[in-house]
Amino acid sequence: MKTDKEEFLKILTNYQGILHKVNLIYFRNVTDREDNFQEIAYQLFKSYPNLKNKKSIGSWIYKVAINTSISKLKKDTALKYEDSFPEIISGNNIEFDIAINEASSLLIEAIHTLNELDKAIMLLHLEEKSYEEIAGITGISKSNVGVRINRAKEILKRKLKHLNYGK
Repeated sequence: MKTDKEEFLKILTNYQGILHKVNLIYFRNVTDREDNFQEIAYQLFKSYPNLKNKKSIGSWIYKVAINTSISKLKKDTALKYEDSFPEIISGNNIEFDIAINEASSLLIEAIHTLNELDKAIMLLHLEEKSYEEIAGITGISKSNVGVRINRAKEILKRKLKHLNYGK
């Protein structure tokens, strides 16, 4: 029989991608992302014994990760800006990977301009979560999720158009 600690470590290992995605959306600086990753893991560990519905672990992790990130942003008054994002080369076609990385960097840069709640909503939307799941994680109504997604898409279109022409 697994202990709670072993069970938690397995969950954290399986779902650590969520923590990395949330950090990428909220923090530009690698050091800030690393610090926040640790803080999220700590908050998850603290709240794990009280987790009632173990079938919705992914939603719980998103909720804790987003709330922890927003709390850190509120505590930190001065965020450091970095001009570029780390390159993630995934395969043998380097030209394709570079084009994908540039497009991803532009999208992430545009998402950085959104407020904290809209960042979370767009991250979850990009993760193909349903409006109902997004509402549950963020604590807003399903209809408000739809409105915010549509507004954020319009803002992102304008930002991406501006970022593309600014080069």
